Amino acid sequence: MQTLHVNGYDMAYLEVGRGLPLVCVHGSLCDFRIWSSVLGPLTTRHRVIAVSLRHFFPEHWDGVGDTYSIAQHVEDVISFIRQLDAGPVDLMGHSRGGHVSFRVAQRRPDLLRKLILAEPGGELDGTLDPAFEPGPSPLAARFAASAEKIAAGDIDGGLAFFMDSLEGPGAWNRLPATPKQLLRDNAMTLIGQVRDNRPPFSKADAEAIRTPTLFIGGARTKGALPQVLRALAAHVADAKTVMIPGTTHPMFEQAPRKYCEIVLEFLAAG
Repeated sequence: MQTLHVNGYDMAYLEVGRGLPLVCVHGSLCDFRIWSSVLGPLTTRHRVIAVSLRHFFPEHWDGVGDTYSIAQHVEDVISFIRQLDAGPVDLMGHSRGGHVSFRVAQRRPDLLRKLILAEPGGELDGTLDPAFEPGPSPLAARFAASAEKIAAGDIDGGLAFFMDSLEGPGAWNRLPATPKQLLRDNAMTLIGQVRDNRPPFSKADAEAIRTPTLFIGGARTKGALPQVLRALAAHVADAKTVMIPGTTHPMFEQAPRKYCEIVLEFLAAG
């Protein structure tokens, strides 16, 4: 593990392999370790740099303060890429990390060569969702209930509610011990996330992306995430979309070989 001092914070990251730099941004309740199942294949052609966002493992945050936000994480990733001083990088984000990566591409396309968004998290505004209603989405409300349990000291209860909201009843109980511990290590970050008030995606946001973009989804993912993916992909110029059969939101863990084939083919294309 290495660190870069970024915006007054030591950002931890793993760097493996040689070639064009590929920066990987994890999602909610995760950290750089979440990419372990795909590091081997990706590092055959790329210098893979998996970063942990502010307040995620190896930090054990107490949930206090206002420095956990999409805006802060976007600023941090921009500064992190600049400090790498490796020229334009390929940027890959999953879930909430996909939202962060999308905003980086919106703000600083000059820093990027290609963009990969694996089921980016977030909400759609009225320009992308005719049924849009102001206020928290049903999923955001469930996340808030999870964070309330975690803040009260019921870590496993809050995480079970979170996982079951994403993957269906019994998802937490089906998880092996190692991924459960990864979630526990980052549980307090959910408290920051529910205070985030992240801006919804708009049609203008999607149309502003000029970086060559690949959207990846799990063919069996349910709920709002596929809707967000389809809406953004429809308005990002020349975007490519690939759905991985038989997988849900953690598609790169469920089908790592297929996921890597898709990513490597996109990155190698002219």
